[in-house]
Amino acid sequence: MDNSWIAKFDGLGRLPDDIRSALESGSQVISVPSGTEIFGPGQSADNLLLLLEGTVKVQQKSDTGREVFLYRVHAGESCVLTTACMLAFEDYSAEGVAETDVKAVAIPRKVFDDLVAKSSVFRAFVFAAYSRRITDLFTLIDDIVFQRVDVRLAARLLALADASDVVHATHAVLATELGTAREVISRTLAEFHRRGWIEQSRGEVRLTGREGLERMVKSAGAHD
Repeated sequence: MDNSWIAKFDGLGRLPDDIRSALESGSQVISVPSGTEIFGPGQSADNLLLLLEGTVKVQQKSDTGREVFLYRVHAGESCVLTTACMLAFEDYSAEGVAETDVKAVAIPRKVFDDLVAKSSVFRAFVFAAYSRRITDLFTLIDDIVFQRVDVRLAARLLALADASDVVHATHAVLATELGTAREVISRTLAEFHRRGWIEQSRGEVRLTGREGLERMVKSAGAHD
């Protein structure tokens, strides 16, 4: 196992030698192909994953079947829902899906529990990541309740656009990202197109007027 992964996570480099050794020997690096469901509702949280490469999308499905995007886990981060479930000994209430091929460190529950109990440095690492994501979730709630859909969509398009200013997502996917209906996304994108800010093709949105989207977001003080 390549132990250099510890350097990729802020805070773990300060671990004492004995705790670092226990973490290295008790964990393993795993690879997960794109599209794999990493966890789902009702499943137990058996491993804390620290992402080395790729992204994991975490979303929740309502009783009506609508999917609501919660957050993404990127390289150098851990999943707050997994942390919460492991600390509380509860099952997952949402699903996590590999958006890309993912490489991660899997820390089994027993190793996680032992290190949380023994090491103040490891506890600080776990709870610092936890608190950052909780803040992000409160921001998400604020956006859903108080921000206009057009502003939120503009911000999300800017965040998801690749180096060529193309967003690879269907209207349904964007609706899930924002926790709204596909029809609402379609109407809003049609208005953006009328303003000359975007062009659409199957499964793609090309930003042709990034400045207009940025002005809308800035004027509303929206979050990415």
